[in-house]
Amino acid sequence: LSALCVIVIIYIITVAFASILIVHFAVNAYFPYFWVDMKYFWELLQILVRFLSRRRRKPHFFALDRFLEQAAARPDKLFIVFENERYTYAQTDNRSNQLARALQVQPGYRAGDTVALFMGNEPDFMFTWLALAKLGSPAALLNHNIRTKSLLHSFSCSGATVLIVAPELKGAVEDVLPSLTQQSVTVLLMTNHCPTPGILSFTEKVNAESDCPLPRSLRSHVNFKSPAVFIYTSGTTGLPKAAVVNQNRLLTALAVLSSNGVSSKDVIYLNLPLYHTAGFIIGFIGSIETGSTIVLRRKFSASQFWDDCRKHSVTVVQYIGEVMRYLCSTPQRENDKEHKVRLAIGNGVRPEIWREFISRFGNIQIREFYASTEGNVGFVNYVGKIGAIGRVNFIQSVKPILFPFVLVKYDTERDEPARGADGLCVQAPKGETGLLVSKITDIAPFEGYAQNAEQTERKRLRDVLKKGDLYFNSGDLMRIDQENFIYFQDRVGDTFRWKGENVATTEVSDILTICDSIQEANVYGVQVPGHEGRTGMAAVTLKEDARFDARKLYSHVSEYLPSYARPRFIRVQSAVEVTGTFKQMKVKLVEQGFDPGQIQEPVFILEEREKSYVALSPAIYSSIISGNVKL
Repeated sequence: LSALCVIVIIYIITVAFASILIVHFAVNAYFPYFWVDMKYFWELLQILVRFLSRRRRKPHFFALDRFLEQAAARPDKLFIVFENERYTYAQTDNRSNQLARALQVQPGYRAGDTVALFMGNEPDFMFTWLALAKLGSPAALLNHNIRTKSLLHSFSCSGATVLIVAPELKGAVEDVLPSLTQQSVTVLLMTNHCPTPGILSFTEKVNAESDCPLPRSLRSHVNFKSPAVFIYTSGTTGLPKAAVVNQNRLLTALAVLSSNGVSSKDVIYLNLPLYHTAGFIIGFIGSIETGSTIVLRRKFSASQFWDDCRKHSVTVVQYIGEVMRYLCSTPQRENDKEHKVRLAIGNGVRPEIWREFISRFGNIQIREFYASTEGNVGFVNYVGKIGAIGRVNFIQSVKPILFPFVLVKYDTERDEPARGADGLCVQAPKGETGLLVSKITDIAPFEGYAQNAEQTERKRLRDVLKKGDLYFNSGDLMRIDQENFIYFQDRVGDTFRWKGENVATTEVSDILTICDSIQEANVYGVQVPGHEGRTGMAAVTLKEDARFDARKLYSHVSEYLPSYARPRFIRVQSAVEVTGTFKQMKVKLVEQGFDPGQIQEPVFILEEREKSYVALSPAIYSSIISGNVKL
């Protein structure tokens, strides 16, 4: 009897084991991404539980509080490495205390007031943001490339009362100082001495302050809906828009790096601008959650990238598409694969560059994602499918719960979503390109733009799937394939991306038309082989009896526009073609690009060495197309 029992037990175990194997192979055969989907879903569930537990804490728990936890738990852990400087978590905490105390006594400032930061990538940027968070003050992160009109606009729309400036940007502030003085703005320069009337030196005041912690009561007014930072994004207005990132959004952002497997043992290479969402939220705020070390660099350098990674034992890097391409364009070295980098997080890398990057620099995990500064939806390519920006897993495909989204057909002629006879948007079938829209909910809100109700409303799309519903219009065209991978296709509207920066065509048009000789300017982006995004081109008409002054136009755009926004090509037309509703027509211009063989009118190219625009000859064109000339 006992032998029979043993045989039965062995039989049951064998059948069970065989069944498990059959199920496993069946799942892999018919649902190849099932297990990786389940793993990702489990990670998301853990993040959600952690987020909800923090939301329930009293008093309120914010990103700053996570930093204070890290500073208490690992005070001697290295937090920031910058050139020859080193700062631990405790030193960073102490320095931000000094900054906060010095700011408290500055004229025109009260705890809770918005403060604008006009600084490049440097430790003071991070110290200052932490100081402001301790005072309950939102920070407006100004792009350090902007000047004159754009600088004033960006500062003003944030509602800031104080401007904190890096020493190297003093000249840019002096250009707009009369306007700032009229508005009674307090301008603080991060230096020990400043002779310019109207600009106060700030560093000496910071050094004189105590580094003792500040009372929590200073930020008692802050709640989850309070603005934490204003991050600027270009749009159809032609001037930067201040996207509101509230405390709840930052609390969510803490999970970005940890959800990708980053831990306190990692060293993160941060060479993207801190005023950008990627640099600030993923690089800086993400590192606060994980307790990682940040190797901060002023700006990206392809030639020094891997040397830096080797020197500092970097394990995680950030990228945008251009970064990958620049790295692949550097001369090959024997030690290309000699580094400790295991993970690259970012967006915008083309499939061919993705493959080349891995082949050349080793088996680095590429974690491509999609998100926007003001948007309420995001995707992550957790599978590692080359070319995809994300994946709709089997749970989301049944019914997206947290971030309901849909792709709708887009009418490129009318430049708006296509609608059916019932007035509702038409969903794009799987495999076809459609406009990404995401439902606005309490869990996935859209905070809009500071002091810009018109542009905020433009990003809201109503009556999408049913009457009365409300969605966020991403302005991005996507495609979902049969395996549920999501692919970015293009942008709609009047913005294109070049050198990792969004360029608003209306802003560039406005700048061009204040030049003496130009009557009208139609600005658009054109694709250039071997380059990410689109570079700027302008079809212009001249004022009556005016001639095209190439050198003067070069000087004009150099003065008013950052390098990435300056039109690389100028096409001189006799008239600007418009639609029946007087919108400038761009489709045909974009199709013709900058090929002098397809264009009858004169075409000029920006030439830095000549400090002018020069005629675009067939020879120059061929050199650009072949890759011999880089833009």
